[in-house]
Order: sequence, then structure tokens, then C-alpha cells
Amino acid sequence: MSNVVLDARELVAGYIPEVNILNGCDLEVRAGEFVGIIGPNGAGKSTFLKAVLGLCKVRSGTITLNGVDITGRKAHELVPLGVGYVPQTKNVFPTLTVRENLEMGCFLKPSVFKERFEYVSGMFPKLSERAAQRAGALSGGERQMVAMGRALMLEPKILLLDEPSAGLSPALQDEVFVQCRTINASGVAILMVEQNARRCLQVVNRGYVLDQGRNAYTGSGRDLLADPNVIELYLGTLAKATGG
Repeated sequence: MSNVVLDARELVAGYIPEVNILNGCDLEVRAGEFVGIIGPNGAGKSTFLKAVLGLCKVRSGTITLNGVDITGRKAHELVPLGVGYVPQTKNVFPTLTVRENLEMGCFLKPSVFKERFEYVSGMFPKLSERAAQRAGALSGGERQMVAMGRALMLEPKILLLDEPSAGLSPALQDEVFVQCRTINASGVAILMVEQNARRCLQVVNRGYVLDQGRNAYTGSGRDLLADPNVIELYLGTLAKATGG
């Protein structure tokens, strides 16, 4: 268990009293691992991330981060503990420049900005090229890059991504997934919620399929891509026709 960064057990959570979205799901992310969550709309994928971040009510179950119970802790309390988060929408400050957006990513420790800016720019050279440009004027793919770069400014141990490919063209989706692999290869564990189930399972180490707030299937991305039940229920005929 010592290499488990994030561990959720029997999680029951929701937004409205007596209405649960998560109904006892389990999930773990190990150090350096890339894990994906897929499932139908309303399955509880994004709610899981919000439960981890203290953005919805956890009614029972536990969430631990590196062995420390963080159940119910608020998002701002988790940043210094090593959690980075990229929401699906409104994930940049549009009136600020790219550089200023990245500065916001290390507001808790401004002294590291120069070092971390160089590091993040080395990973995503476009951020350095666009440093003086307002984030609101960037393309959707570039904004996603800014959001991920900002989340990396304080050297998180785990990065939570909520639908990073949403609203992007297929080419830009592929670019974002490549960026995710690059981040993961640098040693940052990633937990990604993704609507593009097939592409998600192609890039992650392990996947979880949620359905009605419960674990339906779990396994390596490769195994889930080949699982007839997962193909039939969640990936559709396209995946079957193309061999997963």
C-alpha cells in the first residue's frame, strides 16, 4: 500500500441531501500511474473527482492521499499536499496572460516560479512562445495546455483531469492525450475522467468503468478495450469494428 497515492474506499457521495451519485465505488492510483475513469453520462465520473476535492458531500467511505485521510478536505487544502486539478470548463483566467496564469499556479510559493516556469515551458514549449498572450485569445487546445501547466507549477504528486478532451477537435484531442502521457512520463500520477472512452483506454495504464455510481469493470486499459462486455455496453460498435 505504500506506493498508493490516492485511495478511495466505499465512497458514497452526492450534491442533494438523500440523493447519492456515488454508491460505494472503490478506486486507487499508485505512484507514477496513469488511471482513467470512463462510463455513461451520469455514472458519477466527474462527481468522483469533486468528492476527492471536497466539492460535494461525502456521506460515507474514505479517501486517503499518501496514507493521510483527506475525506471532506477542501480543494485549497489539497494543493499543498500534492494535488493538482484541471476542471473541464473555466480552467484558465482569460483576461490574464499565459505567464500570469502560470504565476497563479504557484501563488502559495512564488519563489519557485522561475524554476517551475522553465520546467513547464520545457515540457510545453508553446507556453513560453505565448507567454505574453492573453489566455482568452488562445485556441481550446492551447488553453488546455495552460490549465495543465498551471496545475503542474507546485510539483503535484497526482494530477486530476476532468474531461481534458471535451470540445476539442479530434486532432487537438490527440495532442492533449500526448501531453498527458508526457506529464505522466515525468513521474506525475494522473487520474483522468474522460468521455472519449476508447481513446482513454488506449493511453492509460489502468481503467475504471463506473455505472450508476458503482464500479462496473476495472482492469488494464488494454484488457478493458478487449473485454466484450465493455465494448458492447460502453465503447459501442465502432470499437468492435476497429478491434478496440
